[in-house]
Amino acid sequence: MNITLFTDDINEYLKEDDVIDYTNEKITELSDLLYKKSDNETEYIKSAYEYVRDNISHSADINEDKITCSASEVLENKHGICFAKSHLLAALLRLKGIPAGVCYQKINFGNETSPVLVYHGLNGVFVKEYSKWIRLDARGNKEGIDAQFSLDTEILAFPIRAEIGEEDDFTIYPDPDIKVIEKLRNNKTRTELWNDLPDELLYNKKD
Repeated sequence: MNITLFTDDINEYLKEDDVIDYTNEKITELSDLLYKKSDNETEYIKSAYEYVRDNISHSADINEDKITCSASEVLENKHGICFAKSHLLAALLRLKGIPAGVCYQKINFGNETSPVLVYHGLNGVFVKEYSKWIRLDARGNKEGIDAQFSLDTEILAFPIRAEIGEEDDFTIYPDPDIKVIEKLRNNKTRTELWNDLPDELLYNKKD
């Protein structure tokens, strides 16, 4: 595994925008609560990750049809799909000065969504104590999915099956991909979105 950064400007992994909107009051309150319970920054990263993984439902797991996108929307509604949950985790980390970005994998979900390869979102996080970037998947665990916080061996939601064409992108991006945001904001319901999940990223478009 060779994690790479999309940009060497670390400030790009700390910025706020309308998707990773970390100065939202509820995000600030949650961040402060988790931070006070943590002994150090690494423990805070783990706590924030496990909170989003375990306390924010994956919309499909609870059959929720509303789409959330920004970090504040996800926290307010207590659910989101993988991309949306990654926005919340990035917000909780950036608020405390911890560089965090988003990562993407191309997965075949079969009957759950569509028979084609579509993108799945997760996070890349810089752990200062160990001077390393790691990837974390806050999708949410259920039968057959058991993602965990790990500083060494990745334990993500979906092992990549290259034999059926699945792809892993080890790049950590500072911004959610425009194509992903378009899908989340242009579809009216998750049912509609499930037939229109992103199968390409603007990041991967060649000039």
